[in-house]
Amino acid sequence: TANDYGYEFVFSRWVEALGREGDVLVALSTSGSSRNILRAVEAAGSIDMTRIALLGKGGGVLTGLCEHQWIVPGATSDRIQEIHMLILHTLVEGIELELGLA
Repeated sequence: TANDYGYEFVFSRWVEALGREGDVLVALSTSGSSRNILRAVEAAGSIDMTRIALLGKGGGVLTGLCEHQWIVPGATSDRIQEIHMLILHTLVEGIELELGLA
């Protein structure tokens, strides 16, 4: 995808091809300003997917574009990403409990 359309569209093309109304997109961006993530969030919104964002460094341009967002405070990318992983693991654990899989 990146080779044919550019890295900016690497995720949005997948969302356009595979995403459906009612699906959920989980977007992660340490800076909140990654153009490839922004394009994917925009693509998901155009087909009425629910959008969840895990962001850092104040949220960047992605702030307010998703139905649900967590902006992780922190000055360094590694710490922000560690908190993102903690949030993701906790969400998956909750989903597994709800589905009776845990």
